[in-house]
Amino acid sequence: MNIPNKIKEVIGDIPYSIDTTGMSNAKVIYFEDMVLKIEKQQKESDNEQIMMSWLCDKLPVPRVLCYEKHNGISYLLMSRIKGKMSCSPELLENPMHLVKLLAEGLKMLWSVDISKCPLNNSVDNKLRQAEIRVRNNLCDMEDAEPTTYGAEGFESPERLLQWLKENKPDEELVFSHGDYCLPNIIIKDDRISGFVDLGRSGVADRYQDIALCYRSLQHNYDGKYGGRVYEGFDASILFEELNIIPDWSKVKYFILLDELF
Repeated sequence: MNIPNKIKEVIGDIPYSIDTTGMSNAKVIYFEDMVLKIEKQQKESDNEQIMMSWLCDKLPVPRVLCYEKHNGISYLLMSRIKGKMSCSPELLENPMHLVKLLAEGLKMLWSVDISKCPLNNSVDNKLRQAEIRVRNNLCDMEDAEPTTYGAEGFESPERLLQWLKENKPDEELVFSHGDYCLPNIIIKDDRISGFVDLGRSGVADRYQDIALCYRSLQHNYDGKYGGRVYEGFDASILFEELNIIPDWSKVKYFILLDELF
């Protein structure tokens, strides 16, 4: 691997393994107490190291050990959060308890003071980012939800973007992970030990994370990831743990918005 010298000096010849769980295009290399994330340099990769540095005294997140950019590739070396992804089979076996932990994680995020947060991911800003992606044909229609495009949905990402612009919800801004899916929430000793993959974090509506958590729970239990179907699971128990009445229009909106990223 063509790794910058500053990072080579830290990792040396330490044994490693390569992650195959995440959904991103990044290559993630695990060492015993470090993680190296290698990906095409883009706004999200720059944002991730900014947000991890800002969050280090606010939430359990990895520490930035070294960040290098070389020939259009970013190399983020960070400390490793100990524990299991919340989509691990042993955690999925106990859905009520897992959902309770995920709800606790959401409340941890929402407790962060956003007054000096360096990144703003409000709907207007997200739509501006989405427009750039649509214009440059960066939206993956094949990986979308079955009803997003085609006979039951939108003709194209352009049509979806137009709908999103015309149906913007009222926002309740909080600190948001931005991609609150099960692989990004780490659990150890029956508690959340950390949040990872923070390139989309920042100020956003509360439902940015609620909607993606709901979708992630659905798919981790319906067999989309891993193949096993857990019969009888209802992802709406998330709302019971959060003690809120679900706003289904916002759940729909933020899942559709995520289709463009």
